[in-house]
Amino acid sequence: MHTPLNRAETMSQPSFSTIWTKSFLFATLVVLLLAVLSLFTGVYDLRADFDMFWITRVPRTVALMLTGAAMAMSGLVMQLITQNRLVEPTTTGTLEWAGLGLLTVYLLVPAPTLVMRMTGAIVFSFVGTMVFFWFLRSVKLRSSLIVPIIGLMLGAVISAVSTFLGLFFRMSQTLEGWFVGSFASVQVGRYEYLWLILIATVLIFLLANRLTLAGLGEDVATSLGVNYNQLMMMATGLIALSVGVVATVIGNLPFLGLIVPNLVSMFRGDDLRSNLPWVCVMGMGAILVCDLISRTIIAPFELPVSLILGTVGAFVFIGILLKQRKRGGVR
Repeated sequence: MHTPLNRAETMSQPSFSTIWTKSFLFATLVVLLLAVLSLFTGVYDLRADFDMFWITRVPRTVALMLTGAAMAMSGLVMQLITQNRLVEPTTTGTLEWAGLGLLTVYLLVPAPTLVMRMTGAIVFSFVGTMVFFWFLRSVKLRSSLIVPIIGLMLGAVISAVSTFLGLFFRMSQTLEGWFVGSFASVQVGRYEYLWLILIATVLIFLLANRLTLAGLGEDVATSLGVNYNQLMMMATGLIALSVGVVATVIGNLPFLGLIVPNLVSMFRGDDLRSNLPWVCVMGMGAILVCDLISRTIIAPFELPVSLILGTVGAFVFIGILLKQRKRGGVR
């Protein structure tokens, strides 16, 4: 006998052909071409020192692709379970909590390892995201615009706390280094933990149908056999894992989780399982493009990728607000 949840999962189960369409294959090919272009973009001549290709170029390109997929995927899950297009790690304070976690580890341990810093960032990201979700469930909001405003306010408070602690304990240099999200320091021995993102991606894909049902609301999801609270804990843990790893290895990357899921949803709807491959691929492509711009716009110098993402993301954020206002979604 099929339960309501099993029937819902069977109906929403996409086939292989619905994912690997011609358009998706074309998008994948474009991302691969961007990755190749990234491998051969740089200041030094590979013919003079080809070892640097494997030490810096390959790790940097792999880190770009994994990071783009992680942040875009985190934004997609957040938007789905909150039913709000304006929610992502930047607009919920999750990234600021990760920065506070990194700073806390530095204050407690004089010379923390990368694993220690990553653990602190993941734990604080989880706590901060749970605080945001708890606040949304506790307060009745009349407008979808209030949700990201609340998240930005919480993030500003946490950022102020981090700044105060950094100045008080003379750790402002560490804090400034985290706020500048850049791939310039990525090399062999530093980026490998980003492969943990693949685990989070697989788990989110396996939970996709239940997360889609959770996005319909607690009452509907529970009536369909979903353990709503347990699922929210798991989703928050996966988001915290992705954001914490990226924040530790790369730094602050704003608005990537806002741009990509909204673009995908415009032409594919809101089904998480069928959209997740698209979001991962387009997240890779978006950050590869931003990184190529940052490395070439003032060559031989390099701009932080966070500057390019923040600029583009701000325009996209305003565009989504204007579009929702035109449709009557923001009052």
